Amino acid sequence: MFKIQHGPPVTLSTHIQSVFIVRRLEDIASTRSSRRTTSSVARFSSDQYWNMAIGNWVRIRAANNSTRNVIESTVDDEVVSTVESEGESIDVKAVVMLRKKMKGKISDKIGEWMESITKGIIGGAMLIQLVSEDIDPDTKSGKILECYAGSWLPKASDNPSIVEYTANFIVPSDFRRPGAIILTNFHDKEVHLVQIVIHGFGEGPITFPANTWIHSWKDDPDSRIIFRNQAYLPHQTAPGIRVLRREDLLKIRGNGNGERKRHERVYDYALYNDLGNPDKSNDLSRPVFGGEERPYPRRCRTGRSPTKTDPCAESIAESPHPVYVPRDEAFEEIKEDTLSAKRWNGLMHNLIPAIVAKFLSPNIPFNSFTDIDKLYIDGLSSKDENQKESLINQILFAGERLLKFEIPVIRRDRFAWLRDHEFARQTLAGVNPVNIELLKELPILSKLDPQIYGPPESAITKALIEPELNGMKIEEAIENKRLFILDHHDMFLPFIENINSLSGIKAYASRAVLFYTPTGILRPVIIELSLPPTPASPRTNRIFTPGHDATTSWLWKLAKAHVCSNDATIFQMVNHWMRIHACAEPYIIATHRQLSSMHPIYKLLHPHMRYTLQVNAFSRKTFISANGIVEALDCAGKYGVELSSAAYQNLWRFDMEALPADLVKRGMAVEDPAAPCGVKLVIEDYPYAADGLLLYSAIKELVESYVEHYYSEPDSVTSDVELQGWWNEIKNKGHPDKKDEPWWPNLITKEDLSGILTTMIWVVSGNHAAINFGQYPLGGYVLHRPTLMRKLIPQEEEPDYKQFLLDPEQMFLSSLPTQFQATKLLAVQDAVSTHSPDEEYLPQLQQLHSFLNNDQQVIEMYERFSARLVEIEQTIKERNEDATLINRCGAGTAPYELLIPSSLGPGVTGRGVPNSITN
Repeated sequence: MFKIQHGPPVTLSTHIQSVFIVRRLEDIASTRSSRRTTSSVARFSSDQYWNMAIGNWVRIRAANNSTRNVIESTVDDEVVSTVESEGESIDVKAVVMLRKKMKGKISDKIGEWMESITKGIIGGAMLIQLVSEDIDPDTKSGKILECYAGSWLPKASDNPSIVEYTANFIVPSDFRRPGAIILTNFHDKEVHLVQIVIHGFGEGPITFPANTWIHSWKDDPDSRIIFRNQAYLPHQTAPGIRVLRREDLLKIRGNGNGERKRHERVYDYALYNDLGNPDKSNDLSRPVFGGEERPYPRRCRTGRSPTKTDPCAESIAESPHPVYVPRDEAFEEIKEDTLSAKRWNGLMHNLIPAIVAKFLSPNIPFNSFTDIDKLYIDGLSSKDENQKESLINQILFAGERLLKFEIPVIRRDRFAWLRDHEFARQTLAGVNPVNIELLKELPILSKLDPQIYGPPESAITKALIEPELNGMKIEEAIENKRLFILDHHDMFLPFIENINSLSGIKAYASRAVLFYTPTGILRPVIIELSLPPTPASPRTNRIFTPGHDATTSWLWKLAKAHVCSNDATIFQMVNHWMRIHACAEPYIIATHRQLSSMHPIYKLLHPHMRYTLQVNAFSRKTFISANGIVEALDCAGKYGVELSSAAYQNLWRFDMEALPADLVKRGMAVEDPAAPCGVKLVIEDYPYAADGLLLYSAIKELVESYVEHYYSEPDSVTSDVELQGWWNEIKNKGHPDKKDEPWWPNLITKEDLSGILTTMIWVVSGNHAAINFGQYPLGGYVLHRPTLMRKLIPQEEEPDYKQFLLDPEQMFLSSLPTQFQATKLLAVQDAVSTHSPDEEYLPQLQQLHSFLNNDQQVIEMYERFSARLVEIEQTIKERNEDATLINRCGAGTAPYELLIPSSLGPGVTGRGVPNSITN
C-alpha cells in the first residue's frame, strides 16, 4: 500500500491552526465522524499532492443521498468509505470565477492547459472550504465544509476573459449561511480570482467578491481567506468568522523582516532610502527622506538589502525584476500594455533627438519659434540644414511622421503665451491652479532666517505696484481683494545656490503679483526674482514690470518664463508628488493593515486605492530617482525631492488638504454658511475651484450618508477598534514626522470621520485629476510653460546683455529647454496624461460598490451620487459655454474640462476623474 508522506501543510497560518481541528488526508479516509460539520481543514504537502496525481486516484464524491456524504479514497485498490453525517441535507454549488491572462508565451499557455487537464481529472485545482457564520458547539469555532473545485476541466463563462471551476457540496441542514471561504490554489502558478458565488442556500446566490491574486501553494503554504459581500463593523462580525477576520489582517501586516516576494500581499512602512544608486556612482547617491533632518511620509516597504557603499540606502531593483508592491496593487495587463505603448512612443519621439545629440551636441537649442512648432508639425530638423544628404537628415526625414506630437489644447492659440492675461489665467485654470493666494498686506515678508537670506522685506513696494493698477490706490485694491500673489520665494531661495551649481540649469526664487481688474481680468503687474545674498551683494532682488518699450518687454517675457519654471517644479514635486502621491501612500497601507476587507470603511475606500502603490513605486524608480526624469527636466534638478521635503515640513497639513479649507487658507474663498461647502469664492471665475467645489460637495454628501448608515449608534466611532487603529497608524507610522502636530483631526464623532474620508477621497480623485491629467493638454507647449531655464537674465554690466540687445529672440530661445529636453518632456507629459482603457471613473462607483457590498441602502446612495455627477457634468459644460466666464471661454481659450467626471474614452482626453491615483 502506497504510504502518503507528510510535509508542510497547505492551510491557514500558525496563528489559526490551534483554533480549528486539522485533519490529514489519511485522517479523512479512516476517521468516521458523527457529523460532517465538524470543523476541519485538509492539509497537503507538495509530495502528497503529486504522489496522488501520479499513482493514486483520489475522488471526493458528494453522494446525492439525504442520509450521508461519502468520501471515497482508492489507494492501491483498497477502498475506505466514510459516512460523515446523518440527517437532512441540501445540494450547494460553488462557482469559482478566474480571469484569463490576456497574453503570454505559447509554451506557458500549453503548460497551463496541460495542468488544467491534470488537475481537472484528479479533481484538485482548488480546495474550497466554506466557513459558516455560526459556531460549532463542539469546537467553538466556525463550521467548515470542504470540497475541490475542478472535478473535470474548467469551463468558459459568458465573459470570454473568465473561466469557471465548480464544486458541489452536500450541506447538512444545521450548517448556516457561509460567511467566509478558505481557498487553496493547487495550480503551479498564481491565479486571478474574480469572485466565488455559492448557489443553493435558499436566500439567493451568496457572492464572495475577490478581484485578487491567489498565490500557488508552491509559493506559500498558507491559504487565502475570502469574505462575502457584506460589510460588518468589528463587533458585528459573525461568531464563526471572527478569528478569520483577525487572521487575515495579521497575514497582511507581515512581520517586518526579510525581502518581500512578488506573490506576497504584505503592507508595511519604510523610509525613502531607495532613490539613489551609490554602488554605481557616488554622483548617484541621494539622501534618505523621512526623519528629523528631512521629514517625509513613509512608503511601502520592500525589504531589499542595503547597498554595498551606503548601508542606509536600499539597493536598486534591477530590470527585469520589478519593485515590490503587494500583489494586488500591481497593474493589470491592459494597464501594462498602455504604459508599454507610451514608453515605445516616448522612445520613438526621443530617438531622433538622441541621435542628433550623439553626433552633434546634446545642447541644441531652438533656433526659432518655428522650430518649436515643428515638434507638432514637421518633427525635428538637424543642426545643419545644408547637409541634405547626411545620414542624420535621412533618418530625420524617414521618421518625420512618426515623431509628431499631437497638438495640445493649449496651443490652439499659438500666441496666447505672449499675453499677460493668459499667464495669469493659468493660475486659475491651468496645470497648477492651487498656488495663487490673496495678497493681504504690504510689505511682503519672507519667513526665512534673515541672518542667512538677508532682510525679510520684499523689494516689491507700494510705489512699484500702484502705477500698474489703472488709477486704483493700493489700499483700495487690498481692501477689495483685488491683489493676488504667486509666491515661490521662500520655497526656492534655500536651494538656489545648489541648483545654479548644476550644469544646464539656472533659477531664481520668484514672486509675481497679479491684479484682478474691475472688468474681471486677472493680469500680472510685477515680478520679483531673487538670488541668495553674497558678501559682495547683500541684496540680489530684481524687479520686472510689463513696460511698453522693446527692451522692457523682452525682459518681462524672460521674467515670466522664470516664474513658470519655478511654478512647474512646485507643481510637480510639491503639489503633485508630495501632497497627493506620497501623502496618500500611508492612507492605503494603513487601510489594508488595520481595516478588514469586510469593514465598511475599507469597502468605501477600496476603489480609491487602485494602482497607487504601483504608480508610486514606478515613480521612485524612474521619475524622482537619481538621474531620473524630474532631475533632468525640472528646474530644481537633483534637489527636487529635498525641496518637497521642506514643503512637507513647513506647509503640509492634513486638515488643509480639504478643498474648502485650502481655498480659505489661501484667501481665495471666504467662509459662508449659506454657500455650497460653506465657502464663497473671491474670484467667481476660478474654474478649478468652482468645478472642484461641485465635486467635493457630491463626495461629501455621499460620505456623510455612508458614515451615518454604519455609525448611527452613540460612541460607535470610538468603539470601533479597527477604525481607531487605522487613524492612529496613519498619524504615527505613516506620517511619523508629523505625528505630534496639533492640527490632526480627532476621530471621535461621525462628523470627524466623514471629514477625514471626504478629504482622502477628494485628494486621490478630483484633486489628482485636476493636477495630473492636464499636463499635456494644458502644459504641452514649451513656450507656454517651460519647466526649466538654462540662463539667468542678463544685467546691463554683463557681457551677455549686449548680445541680448542685438538678438533678444535668440537669448530667449537659448534660455529655454533644449530640443532634446523638450521632446523628452512632451513624451513624459503625454504618457502621464493618458487614461488607460481599464480606467475606473467616479461615475462607475455605483457598479463597483454593487460588487463589493450587497447592502441595498448603500447601493441607493451610489445611485444618487451617480445622478449628481451627471448634473455636475452638465453644469461644467454650460460654464464652458458661458461667454462671461473668460477664464474658460473665449477665442482660442481652452475650456476647463479636467473635473468633468467622465472621460471620452482612453487616451489624452483632458477630462475624466478616476477614482484613484492611476498615473
